[in-house]
Parts: sequence; C-alpha cells; structure tokens
Amino acid sequence: MTDTPGWASPGSAPSNEGREPGASDPAEPADRPGDPAPAQQPDPNAQSPGVKWSKEQPPPGQWSAPTGAPSPHRAPPPPPHPGWADRPPGAPGTGGHGGGYAGPPGGHGGPPAGYGGYGTPGGYGGWGGGWGSPPPAAKPGVIPLRPLGVGEILDGAVSTMRAHWRTVLGISLAVALILDVSMVLLQGFVLNDTAVQTTISDPNASPHEALHALRETMIGSGIISVIRSVAVIIATALLTTITSRAVLGRPISAGEAWREARPQIPKLFGLLILLGLIFAAVVTVGVLPGLLVLLGGNSDGGAGLLVLGMLAATVVVVWLGIRFYLAAPALMLERQSVVKALKRSTKLVRGAWWRTFGIVLLTLLITAIMSAIITVPFTAVGAAVSGDTINNVLGAGGGHLGWTSLIISGIGALIGTTLTLPISAGVTVLLYIDQRIRREALDLELARAADVQGSSAPGPVPGS
Repeated sequence: MTDTPGWASPGSAPSNEGREPGASDPAEPADRPGDPAPAQQPDPNAQSPGVKWSKEQPPPGQWSAPTGAPSPHRAPPPPPHPGWADRPPGAPGTGGHGGGYAGPPGGHGGPPAGYGGYGTPGGYGGWGGGWGSPPPAAKPGVIPLRPLGVGEILDGAVSTMRAHWRTVLGISLAVALILDVSMVLLQGFVLNDTAVQTTISDPNASPHEALHALRETMIGSGIISVIRSVAVIIATALLTTITSRAVLGRPISAGEAWREARPQIPKLFGLLILLGLIFAAVVTVGVLPGLLVLLGGNSDGGAGLLVLGMLAATVVVVWLGIRFYLAAPALMLERQSVVKALKRSTKLVRGAWWRTFGIVLLTLLITAIMSAIITVPFTAVGAAVSGDTINNVLGAGGGHLGWTSLIISGIGALIGTTLTLPISAGVTVLLYIDQRIRREALDLELARAADVQGSSAPGPVPGS
C-alpha cells in the first residue's frame, strides 16, 4: 500500500495490485525484445519471489527511492519538471496546482514525470491552497473595529439611526421642529412684511427707510440664528453620545444621552463662538483691503480687490473648517477643553485633510439631495394650494408668500431635517473614531470596552 501518492511506504514490498500476471517488476527494466532471457538461478537468501529490496533498510526518516546506475538499455530520465522538485515529504512545492512534492522518476506508483505536484496531507494546501485570509474584525456595534472605508462611515451613520431610531429620530425631530418653526415665523412676520419688502426692492428708498428695513431683517435673522445654533449644538451633543454607544453595541435612551452630554454643552457653546470669531476675523482680513480701496474712490480697483479678498477668505475658511472639523466630537468624547479640542482636531486631520474634505463634501451632497427630494414636492403643493407664483416661491422679485404655502413647505423641511441631521452628526463622529483608529489604535480600546475577544487581528480595509 502507499501512504502518499507517488511514494511507497518505507520497508514494505511493492504492491502487485492492479498488475497483470507476468508483468515485469517496476524496479527492474524489461528486457529488449529479441534478447535471450538469462538463466535464473535460485537465491537461497531471497525472501520471496518478486522482492528486490535488501534486508538492511535505512531508518524511515531517511527513506529515499532506490536509485542506481543507469542501464545501457534504458533511456536517460527526462529533466525534472518544476512541479516535481526533489523535496522531502511535507515540504512545499513550487509548481503544479498549489505546490507540493512528487515522487522520484520511475518510482513505484509514482505519476509520470512532468505532472504538477499535488498537495499532501500535513503539508501546504493542494489545489488552490495557500495562506488563508485574516479573520474579520470584531463588530460589536454599527461598525467593524478597524480602519473604515467611506461607505462604512456612511453606512454606520445610517445604521445608528436604524438601531436607535426612537432616540435618534426623537431628538432630531425636536431639533428640526425648533429650526423650521422659527424659519416659518421669520419668513411670515419679518421677511413677508410689506414695508420691509417694498423698501428692500425699491432703489429709490430713503436712507432712513432702508436702515429701518435692514434693522428689522437683521434682528429677525439674528434671533433665528441664535435659536438654530442652540438647537444644533444640543443635537450634536446628544447624537455624538448616542453614536459612540452604538459603536460599542450598547443601547442608550434620550435621558441617558442628555445626562452624559450635559456637562460638555457649555464648552460646546464656547467652541462654536470661538470658531465663529475665527472665521469672521478671516473674512474681515480678506475683504478689508477692497473696502478701503472702495472708500478711497477707486470703484473698479476696489471691486476687483474685494472679489479676490472674498475668494481668498473663502479658501482659508474652508481649510480651517476641515482642520477643526473633529473638534466637537473630541470635546464631547475626550472631555477636552475648547482649545485642546481644536488642537486634537488639528492633530487628527493632519495628513488626511483631503480625505476628510472629500467625506464631508460627499455627506453634504447626499444630505442636500435627500432634503431636496423631500421638500420640493411639499413646496410645489404649497404653492399650488395657496396660488403663489414661481417667483414668490423662489423669493424673486420680493413676492409675498401666503401662510398656507409657508406651513406646507415647512412640513417638508421638517421631515427633511429630521432624516438628514442624524446622518451628518453620525458621519462626523465616525470620521473622528476612524482617524483615532488609524493613528492611535483606538480599535483595541473599543474592543476591550465592548468585551470583544480576539480583536487583535483586524480584517482587511475595503476602502480608504
């Protein structure tokens, strides 16, 4: 019997199974046709007819196929095929299907020379064998604990909203209600005021009338901006806490999220105010030269310089905005101060500015498309019901919008904000977690926090 294809068991006689009666032994070459058969003398020391092996056998570990001087009647063996290398049993091969080792040329039971090597028991894989892929990364929550691809960040934000939809949508709905109701009230009571609209659209209005209209508009817009800022900050704080729990696969209620986020909310207000002052200073520095030239009487040069200053200020504001984009989650989740949160964001974004910018831009595009798909039908229905023209709906020509149109379009905006706000906040938090995993091996800390075993071998990253 043979243990491995191509190899005979050490110390055993060659098997005669499957051999026709009278066939010559494979260990001896057959005589040429026409040669007289030599006389056979009985050997008293022979063990049995057909056995050609010596009584003295080498140890099993040193076994090799019997070799000898080539017979003058036998053609020289062909050169070894790359798939049949001269290797000890168990060593990996280089040729054939998946590598392996092969028997010697002309061995008992061995395949013909030139065939590829097959995998063997105890060796490396045979057909298609090879090193296996690493085990997948642990996933206790909405994301796998390893560096994330862009699709996984977006999917994690949506999965957080689906897994904790009562809490997430409840918070988002409350914030959206505050935002959109305030916008409807601003539009209905301030921007729709007949005197204000007439003054803004009238180029012959007196300076006193123009100042009055500007003051009314600025007061209303300022109040709405403060309300919106407060609502967005609270929503960001709560959704950041919820997303951080969702990464660990742990549920959280709105009350628990509020208790965890409440100590950091004043710092979050301070962060927002400081960022606003920084951006305002950049814009002021950009437009100030153009304004000074305009005040000096050079209208053409001042206008050109003003445009260039605005473009330069916009570029700097965008650059700083991405650089400080992760400051809010750093402040909330690391319990940092305002200045340290800005430094942490700068450190995490360093070397990944364009990647962060691309993810943020993609998120804004997706949420804008989602919001438009939801709000445009409501706006069209509101305009049709109230009889407003397209110019009134688009705000062109200072047209007056009726309350029916404002309320119906406000409902569409409410639904759109409720669905898109959690996605934006979730992407921000997951992008922060992804950058910490890439730079600081946060996945190991998260795995320990989630009580995940065997998380030291992360799986492959599907995207950058």
